[in-house]
Amino acid sequence: MRQIKIYDTTLRDGTQAEDFNLSLADKIRIAQKLAQLGIHYIEGGWPGSNPKDKDFFTEIRNYELGVSRIAAFGSTHHKDRAPEADPNMQELLISLAPVVTIFGKSSLFQVKEILQTTPERNLELITGSLSYLKPRVEELFYDAEHFFDAFKEDRDYALSTLEAALKGGAQYLVLCDTNGGTLTSELTTIIKAVKKHFPRTSLGIHAHNDSELAVANSIAAVELGCSQVQGTINGVGERCGNANLCSIIPNLQLKMGLACLDPGHLKRLTEISRFVYEAANARPNRYQPFVGKSAFAHKGGIHAAAVKRNPKAYEHIDPALVGNARVIPVSDLSGRGNILMKAQELGLEMGTHDAAVRQAMEKLKQFLGLEAQGLELPPFDSNVKTVLDKVKDLEAQGFQFEDAEASLELLLRAALGQYKEYFQLQAYRVINQKVSGPESPLPEATLRVRVGPHEVHTAAFGNGPVDALNNALLKALVRFYPRLTEIILEDYKVRVLPGMRGTGAKVRVLIVCRDGHAWWNTVGVATDIIDASWQAIVDSITYKLFRDEQGAK
Repeated sequence: MRQIKIYDTTLRDGTQAEDFNLSLADKIRIAQKLAQLGIHYIEGGWPGSNPKDKDFFTEIRNYELGVSRIAAFGSTHHKDRAPEADPNMQELLISLAPVVTIFGKSSLFQVKEILQTTPERNLELITGSLSYLKPRVEELFYDAEHFFDAFKEDRDYALSTLEAALKGGAQYLVLCDTNGGTLTSELTTIIKAVKKHFPRTSLGIHAHNDSELAVANSIAAVELGCSQVQGTINGVGERCGNANLCSIIPNLQLKMGLACLDPGHLKRLTEISRFVYEAANARPNRYQPFVGKSAFAHKGGIHAAAVKRNPKAYEHIDPALVGNARVIPVSDLSGRGNILMKAQELGLEMGTHDAAVRQAMEKLKQFLGLEAQGLELPPFDSNVKTVLDKVKDLEAQGFQFEDAEASLELLLRAALGQYKEYFQLQAYRVINQKVSGPESPLPEATLRVRVGPHEVHTAAFGNGPVDALNNALLKALVRFYPRLTEIILEDYKVRVLPGMRGTGAKVRVLIVCRDGHAWWNTVGVATDIIDASWQAIVDSITYKLFRDEQGAK
């Protein structure tokens, strides 16, 4: 089986993305995760550029990384210095990285305008830098910066830079689409020309995503014989990002039958994708292919029913192969299959004929408000349709359960008589006092709740009225449920719903919470933002208490 070497540059090129920052500890942890995945080369950074990258190469020596090799990155030596007198060149050696990758200019435009030297001197820089490093490192790669643009500008000079790199001892020539503007058809033509000129040379590809073609270009390059692919986890990187290894690796391994990772390691791909997002404190892209939360989500009822019969109906691979999972969102487009599959996912039985379910259906009648409507309980084995109708009704009011699975689980459990009310609201009041001057308003919430036989009256301040209400509720409950101190409110989103205009419109509140074990989302809808927030807060706390109680059993 043909082997493709994967070269990860998340820790260097990836950190050039806006709002994507990693501490030294983050970089070490990500490197360990990449090693567990079995990535061949992990580029740790540019040791001559900043102290953090320099410290990384010192610290990473304390860890066992299996088959993964650490690479240091740098440029050709300064045009006015010899390589042995160039500080950045020396830092590459001080790093003790077994692999060194340096980049050089391929384009006459870059040589004259950016490097401000002659074409001949640029060739000397490439050969001289590689020749100096060759006997001092274990593996030596050359990144041909702007190569595809350079080839279109001056084919002969672009090829001469590769000849200079081979003369210096480069073991891989990595062709870089640095500006990310090369079309796949152009890239194919150029790589064929390079292979014809260098028939026995090992080639790699380094693509950027400015034209949304980085993954396609990387795969095309592999099809043409390139045996090293450079990219980043989740495609993070400067401007529009780098080639996304989370898409490239499964395409190469599962669809092209090429060896990238050791057998069994591919199932860690989703885990590391989310780990990198978490380390950078970035929100995951739920629509990301292969590893996104929605990559195998089936919202439409027809799709869900078909997938239940045979997943191949609407899935291009088994999600488990990349460590992901099938998701059946429940929404106003849902069918019975969605409800059944979601219930099964939660370990619930719907539509059985035992006494427990009959009892649950009586509670379901009360929960769904059928008595108030003067309606009889539907046939016991149609409870799936009843829950489905309730979900559709709630979504017609503005609720959204696709991104609020904790609220959905509570809804299903209530339908089956498994809902537990840990506290009851008696009343709340929120006052937002604003006095003259530049100071912000001072919100205060007072609250009365009943917990079993106890009635608790509390008050609390907050950074806003919702925060004050949340603080008051936690203050009231924590004496009965101490583990509520573990809750962290991670995100709070408000959306004005279509319908009534202006300040009289309904709002939907989505809350994201976590503790030391899990994340969960809840939803509330009302014309009053505080009431909508209260619904989501109550669901969030109830879900936490229920999950902790189940875990203790």
